[in-house]
Amino acid sequence: MEITCTVKFTVMFSDPWWVGIYERTSGGLYEVCKITFGAEPRDCELYAFLSENWQSLKFGPPVPSPGPLAEERRVNPKRAQRQAHDEMRASIGTKAQQALAFAREQSKKERKNRTREQTRTESERQYILRCEKRREKKKGH
Repeated sequence: MEITCTVKFTVMFSDPWWVGIYERTSGGLYEVCKITFGAEPRDCELYAFLSENWQSLKFGPPVPSPGPLAEERRVNPKRAQRQAHDEMRASIGTKAQQALAFAREQSKKERKNRTREQTRTESERQYILRCEKRREKKKGH
């Protein structure tokens, strides 16, 4: 069984920072990672960053890739150049935007649950302190 993996890295200016969108499709699953840069990164800086930090990149939860994986076939060089030019003009794809929004929603839910649990434990702790204080007052010592 052969698993194909495709990777796409797009750098664009999203006011006020430069942003890199790292997309990968493997085994029918699509994952996206958003990397924020400060100033405009050069090609050598991007290559150095990706080669050093590729293991620590935080990808969003995998989303099923739309449609079956198509067989890659040789593309005419002029057509490839036109496609690359069209992709350069367009912003990040809707597929990447949806995956990033899904990851944002997941992290929001996790943060909400974590905060809810913290407030519940804190209120229990305060309740126990109040009960102890009440008992101490009843003792009269």
